[in-house]
Amino acid sequence: MSDTTTRALSLLNLLQTHRHWPGSELAGRLGVTERTVRRDVERLRDLGYRIESSPGSAGGYRLEAGSAVPPLLLTDEEAVAMAIGLRVAASQRLVSGPETTITALAKLEQVLPAPLRRRVNALAEAVQPSGLNSGAPVSSEVLGELALASRDHERVRFTYTAASGEVTKRRVEPHALAPADRHWYLLCWDLDKEDWRTFRVDRLADVEHTRVLFTPKPLTPEEIEEFILIARSWVRQAVEADAVMEMPFDEMRDFFGQWGQGATAEDETHTRWPVGGADWRETFYGLSYIPAGVEYTTDLASPGREELRETLERMLRALDAPPPPSRPESARPLPGR
Repeated sequence: MSDTTTRALSLLNLLQTHRHWPGSELAGRLGVTERTVRRDVERLRDLGYRIESSPGSAGGYRLEAGSAVPPLLLTDEEAVAMAIGLRVAASQRLVSGPETTITALAKLEQVLPAPLRRRVNALAEAVQPSGLNSGAPVSSEVLGELALASRDHERVRFTYTAASGEVTKRRVEPHALAPADRHWYLLCWDLDKEDWRTFRVDRLADVEHTRVLFTPKPLTPEEIEEFILIARSWVRQAVEADAVMEMPFDEMRDFFGQWGQGATAEDETHTRWPVGGADWRETFYGLSYIPAGVEYTTDLASPGREELRETLERMLRALDAPPPPSRPESARPLPGR
């Protein structure tokens, strides 16, 4: 294989691994001049790859869909079958490696011509895999765009509709996509809020790539998992209540961290914090995290209020009562019995 062919294949591999490449960076990666990069791009275009170029300091190259499938050693039917399979896998919200499935799907659909993409869309709507978890429908196109932006560290803009119906425009640095509880979530740094935010992907629309790259802020897998866990808890619960605690808002947020999302300042010395759960026991569990010594009131409604009161009264009586006599050593069961 000639050096020219080898270099062209290396260039193609780079174009497929990132959405947008500056010409100078491609030249540096390949160890050639930018003029040589331009010639190699033309060779790939002659082979059927549609490569968009843009001038200027922020310009560069990106691989786009063409009018025919470029030479991937796949027939049209094989390409469609692969895209359908990846869509089904993504729709089942795989627990392991969900972003791998989505980025593979996005990379394949990126080079499919329009007629084949229409076939994929039609077949995907007709295919209903057995055992599919119910949940809000998510556009695979939106998932793919977000996955590519997360992988390439590219800022995006989108429209978001909150559970309340409020529609806002958001500018974010996407960090990770994760499936949880029948939904997909996007964890990102909100540029306007200057804080981490987690969005339900099914409520996202009009994803717009800015071509502005960013350096991702460090997050551990444990921190990502916690963010998603918090996002999962922000759905309407069977039992909901507010706790108004004698604690300034800033101190409350410092103590609770991301778990303080949704809290609001009641006044200079009090903070209102929404808490809830599947039943009054989960609500009580949330209230138990209010720091020791901090007085608070709650509007927990009936019958949960009465059930919680009765349980607490029994606990207090149990604590005040003399402890039961300890069992003699001989009466204790042997290990494994």
